[in-house]
Amino acid sequence: MTSCSALKPLSARAGSALKGRVRVPGDKSMSHRALIIGALAVGETRIDGLLEGEDVLNTAKAMRALGAAVERTGPGAWSVRGVGVGGLAEPAGALDFGNSGTGCRLVMGAVAGCPITATFDGDASLRKRPMRRIVDPLEKIGARVRAAAEGGRLPLTLEGARDPMPIVYRTPVASAQIKSAALLAGLAAPGVTTVIEAEASRDHTELMLRHFGADITIEAEGAHGRRISLTGQPELCGAPVAVPADPSSAAFPLVAALIVPGSDITLADVMTNPLRTGLFTTLREMGADIRETGSRGDAGEPMAEFRVRASHLTGVEVPPERAPAMIDEYIVLAVAAAYARGTTVMRGLQELRVKESDRLAATAAMLSANGVEVGISGDDLIVHGKGIVPGGGIVETHMDHRLAMSALVMGLASQRPVGVDDTSFIATSFPDFVPMMRGLGAELS
Repeated sequence: MTSCSALKPLSARAGSALKGRVRVPGDKSMSHRALIIGALAVGETRIDGLLEGEDVLNTAKAMRALGAAVERTGPGAWSVRGVGVGGLAEPAGALDFGNSGTGCRLVMGAVAGCPITATFDGDASLRKRPMRRIVDPLEKIGARVRAAAEGGRLPLTLEGARDPMPIVYRTPVASAQIKSAALLAGLAAPGVTTVIEAEASRDHTELMLRHFGADITIEAEGAHGRRISLTGQPELCGAPVAVPADPSSAAFPLVAALIVPGSDITLADVMTNPLRTGLFTTLREMGADIRETGSRGDAGEPMAEFRVRASHLTGVEVPPERAPAMIDEYIVLAVAAAYARGTTVMRGLQELRVKESDRLAATAAMLSANGVEVGISGDDLIVHGKGIVPGGGIVETHMDHRLAMSALVMGLASQRPVGVDDTSFIATSFPDFVPMMRGLGAELS
């Protein structure tokens, strides 16, 4: 199991306007999937722009332990030589995913379709996160849990299916991780595996499987859902993948530029997949000056350059059906809402309770500790923005990288500095966050 690193406290204070052009790290969701699907393909996959954060590096180690040849060939450049669908080898020891729920859950899906046994583990935070809803469809395909901690949590030993069977599965919640695990396991099953979502979640797995040669169809299901059907036992072929900049990481400098007076920054190559852009839609509704230029695409994923300028924001109501398109961005949206004038209501945030921390409670605590009026009603977060944030609080980050970065962004325009108790977990998704923000002019110390 990953051990906790020493605490790294940091504080942010108001300073000059943010200026400059940057490219945030490669998209984390795509980076995980490129390594995993590349390992299930035949031949070589070359990946450019891979996020080299701890979460993704742990996935790379796991795929290597499962028999794929995975090596770094340069900054952000990686090569994966796969073993083919159903060809993963039994690892010699436990697979340690550190803080990464995405890596752990997707690799469970890949292992579930192979006749091998593997133990999955992680750090103290990941050991608290629910795994039962990931395992449910995998057991229907033919995998079996041989051992698990209380509540079906990590460490968990999974025995893959000897004779995987195709299934039709309705996800209980809008979750790309549940959907992706089922599809990755279904690769090894004969016939068609179908996953049905009442609310469409991010579709990176579907797009990338198609890029690698899988026969996969996506149809509308109801008002907001999708039906994804995958024909099993394909021969996936290694393919080049250029990873765009992560919109979830771009959210932090973007919101910082909106709230720090006089700011004007440019963010390069940001992914604009419509199932990931809920934050941008919401911020524009609030009055944000965000302009896109130079749209292009790779491996089925669109990207564009964003110019962001300081803006006067107004509170809005965010509908619950938008949650899947911005589930990782609600904390930093709450920061923007604190600087807006008027009340912002974010509805249907039950998924935030089972992230790296209980993000719903932690977000409310972050704002309250810094003088912002905030409340929780059921699964809704309500922020009463007054255009200013008093600051002066110390935020408990609960080993949550997004909470730490959001708190630091909040401090860049607050009346008094905002401190965080630990920034060490920022490295899981955005290793260069602090130097990048300092390069734009942020006062972090």
